[in-house]
Amino acid sequence: MDLIWEGISQAIELLFSLDPRVMEITILSLKLSGIATLISLLIGLPLGTILGLGLFRTRRFWLSMVNTGMALPPVVVGLAVSIFLWRNGPLGDLGLIYTPAAIVIAQVIIAAPVVTGLTVASLQQLDPRLRLQLYGLGASRTQMVWVLWREARLPLLAALMAGFGAVISEVGAVMMVGGNLLGHTRVLTTAIVLETSKGEFAPAIALSVILLLLAFAVNLVLTWIQQRSAEH
Repeated sequence: MDLIWEGISQAIELLFSLDPRVMEITILSLKLSGIATLISLLIGLPLGTILGLGLFRTRRFWLSMVNTGMALPPVVVGLAVSIFLWRNGPLGDLGLIYTPAAIVIAQVIIAAPVVTGLTVASLQQLDPRLRLQLYGLGASRTQMVWVLWREARLPLLAALMAGFGAVISEVGAVMMVGGNLLGHTRVLTTAIVLETSKGEFAPAIALSVILLLLAFAVNLVLTWIQQRSAEH
């Protein structure tokens, strides 16, 4: 218990002292996870809409692929991205391995299926008669999709939160493609693993507390937006 309290007190000290190294790691974690979540939303929302509303022959196949992607092991993603970005890999000339960009790529591959799958589920739970009613009122396809997004905004925000949660807490793929380089690619999760491997449990607990507070703060804002939307 003393170790836990020491870690919590150290976390409070690091937060209030605005330790430069911790702030750098925290900001980088939020920045990369935020970018990856946004890109995943830009991919997952339209793709999920096509799969949720469209009727085409290979639809079930692609839905199965998306559902499989939602359970894709992050270390497999890290391995695949590492192979492609490695110096002698297909995309090695881009020089992206062990860079923040590589981390974002891995995080997008992890989060995009989550956002896509939950978008499909959100739209499919809507009453099918709503689409017929909108078409009957003369709505265009774009207008119809916009109205359906508004109707499904609460579960869609939940999809966004799930996507963010998948990347902010990820460690395996991030270490494989980012290298955990101090001041360059070290984020909160990889810093926690490093401190734990050194037997420095107090700093690891402190960083864990900061990570939990960061995730809570972001989800608190998204939940506030979600519930505010539910009231209107």
